[in-house]
Amino acid sequence: MSSDLRDLYQELILDHQKRPRNYRKLEAPNRVMRGVNPLCGDSLELQLNVEDGVVKDIGFEGSGCAISKSSASMMTERIKGKPVAEALEIFGRFHHMLTEGAPSEADEEALGKLAVFAGVREYPARVKCATLAWQTLKAALESDAPLPDVGNVSTE
Repeated sequence: MSSDLRDLYQELILDHQKRPRNYRKLEAPNRVMRGVNPLCGDSLELQLNVEDGVVKDIGFEGSGCAISKSSASMMTERIKGKPVAEALEIFGRFHHMLTEGAPSEADEEALGKLAVFAGVREYPARVKCATLAWQTLKAALESDAPLPDVGNVSTE
């Protein structure tokens, strides 16, 4: 990873960790899912409003390391307003980048700023931190559980 990319990575991570976007509780979500990483204690609750197959609104609350919180923050920015199918496609590209290898040019374009997380792959113990919100999102989007039932996801 180049020095410039590493600097960008650190800058974005710290910015989203200090000022997370969409860090709030939605008033009336129609999908709620909790995620936890039992290895480090990161946890979050993801709330969504999905209407007509589109993620109309998304928020999260919880606690975790800088990587976990910034990944959740950047994820909510990227997913908000997207059709569910596109959100799941972005999940697949993000997960592949962190677990399989360097993103392709098409992946980088689809991921946008999220591509800075590619460096996390060098630290396998941190991959679960970066993917916690994403695994929780996937479970929430694929869940048919009506509210007020709240699902739970573990990164074990």
